[in-house]
Amino acid sequence: MLKKLGWVIVFLIFAGICTIGGIYINLMSWADRPLKINTEDKINTEDKLFTVSPGQGVKKTAIALEQEGLISNVLYFSILARIDKIDKKLKAGEYFLSTAMTPREIMGQMVRGRVHLYRLTIPEGFNLVQIAKAVGQAGLESEKQFLDATRDPQTAEMLGIKAQTLEGYLFPDTYYFPKGLDSFAIIAAMVKQFQAAFKPEWEKRATALKMTRHEVVTLASIIEKETAAQEERPLISSVFHNRLRKGMRLETDPTVIYGIPDFNGNIKRKHLETYTPYNTYKIKGLPPGPISSPGALAIKAALYPAKTDYLFFVSKKNGTHQFSTTVKEHNAAVRKYQLRRKR
Repeated sequence: MLKKLGWVIVFLIFAGICTIGGIYINLMSWADRPLKINTEDKINTEDKLFTVSPGQGVKKTAIALEQEGLISNVLYFSILARIDKIDKKLKAGEYFLSTAMTPREIMGQMVRGRVHLYRLTIPEGFNLVQIAKAVGQAGLESEKQFLDATRDPQTAEMLGIKAQTLEGYLFPDTYYFPKGLDSFAIIAAMVKQFQAAFKPEWEKRATALKMTRHEVVTLASIIEKETAAQEERPLISSVFHNRLRKGMRLETDPTVIYGIPDFNGNIKRKHLETYTPYNTYKIKGLPPGPISSPGALAIKAALYPAKTDYLFFVSKKNGTHQFSTTVKEHNAAVRKYQLRRKR
C-alpha cells in the first residue's frame, strides 16, 4: 500500500514538474512573441503612445497594456517581470510602443526609461513669444507658463544670466524633450546650449571691444532680424559698430517693432516717432536687451564686424541690402530700391 502511495506521489510530482515546465516554456515563448506581426503583403501592427504614471506598479501597467491591445496576458506579464527581477524598475514616462514589439521588448523600454521624445525646433531670430508658442504647439508645456517663466528675473538669475528676462538666451536649435518636463527644465536646456555655443574666445573678444556679453547678444539679435543672408551679417554689423562709435542712433526697424505691443505687421511713421525703450530712432546706443534669439553666426558677426566705412543700408527687396557711406549715397539707394518700387 505504502509502495503504491509512493508511486502516486512520484507521479504527481512528475506531473507537477511537467506542468510547471510547460507553463514556463509557454511563458518564455509568449515573452518573445509580438502580439501582431507584419507580413510581406500586409501591415497589421499598431503604434501607440502609452503612459506609465509615477509609482504605477507592474500589475496596473499590465492591465493598461492589455486594454490598449499591446499585450495579451496580464498574468504572464506580471510573472515575467518577477522572473526578470524588474517588477520594481519600471520608469514613469510616455512610451511609443507597437504591437510588433514583444512583451519583453515593451518591458525593456520601460526599465531603460526610453521615453518618447518630442521634437522642438527653434529657428534663429525667434523671440520669447514665438518660442513659447512653439513649445505649446509641441505639447510640452503651457504656452503661458513657459512665457511667464522666461520673463521671470529669478529664472534668469538661477541660470546665471545677468538680465531681466531670457530674451536672446534660448539658443535656436532642434531639441528633443520627453513629455512631463516643467518650463524650467526646458529653458535650462536651451540656456545650456547657448552657454556651450558662446565660445571662451568670444568672451575675450567682447572684452577687447569693451562690450558686455549682454550687449553682444543684444547687437547679435538685431543683426539676426535685419538679414537672413549669411554673407551680409558682418557688413550689417559694421554699420551698427560704426554708428555706435560715432554716437549715431542705430535707427533699425526690428527694434521698433519689438517695442510695439501686438504689432500687426505694418510699421508706420507714428511707430518710428513714438518713444519706447526699444525705439532706436529715439534712443541712442543699444536697446536695453535682445529682441530675438540670435544664432552662432549672428553672434560671431556682432563680435567680428567687417572693416568698412558704411553707415547706412537699405533693403533691395530681394533678401539683400545696398550699403552706403554717405547720406547722399543712401538717399539715392532708397530712391532706387524703395521709392521707385512703390511707385
